Amino acid sequence: MDSIVVVKVRNLTARHRGGGHNSIRKIDFRRNEKDISGRIVTIEYDPNRNAYICLIHYGDGGEEIYFTSQGPIIGDTLFLVQKFLFKGNALP
Repeated sequence: MDSIVVVKVRNLTARHRGGGHNSIRKIDFRRNEKDISGRIVTIEYDPNRNAYICLIHYGDGGEEIYFTSQGPIIGDTLFLVQKFLFKGNALP
């Protein structure tokens, strides 16, 4: 007796095209900390916002992501204070 073999063929449209893009990074817009200093660890380009962002490690162990300008570089110390105006000062 002959056996019948049924082969299902799928149309393969694109190979190795998966994963999608990265999600939007959470950025702190409030800056609740006052009179605290932090060090810039990384500066990255955020393609979802067309802007540069930096990761800041604080002395108390916290870390946050902020928008950055062209002035600060990796290793700079930033101060979150209200009284002084100098490079890297973040006013609330």
